Amino acid sequence: MANSSHGETLLPRVKSFPDPELSSLAQAFKALSNPNRLAMYLELLRHRERSMKTCALQELMALLDIGAPTISHHTKELVAAGLIEVEREGKFLRCRLSEPTRQRLARFFGVKVER
Repeated sequence: MANSSHGETLLPRVKSFPDPELSSLAQAFKALSNPNRLAMYLELLRHRERSMKTCALQELMALLDIGAPTISHHTKELVAAGLIEVEREGKFLRCRLSEPTRQRLARFFGVKVER
């Protein structure tokens, strides 16, 4: 376990996270362990930083150079883990980060949570 210069641990204390929150974090980490899903999530984070609330799945397919069935599978996994939300916009699907899960991950990693 890593220590700071003052002998304090840099890792969050387990007791600071309620049991359901630990389960939710474990689900998120499992989903993000796949490189394509991690890349999708990171791209959605970049969209958020640029004040773009959503990203079309077609954009992700082009960016990651993967087909529709693969994107569909990874999208379902990210939704099931509570990491993203998907909405239909005409004939297109747009996805965005789940803010509660993004904030939970930020707290876990000790990042100041922005709303």
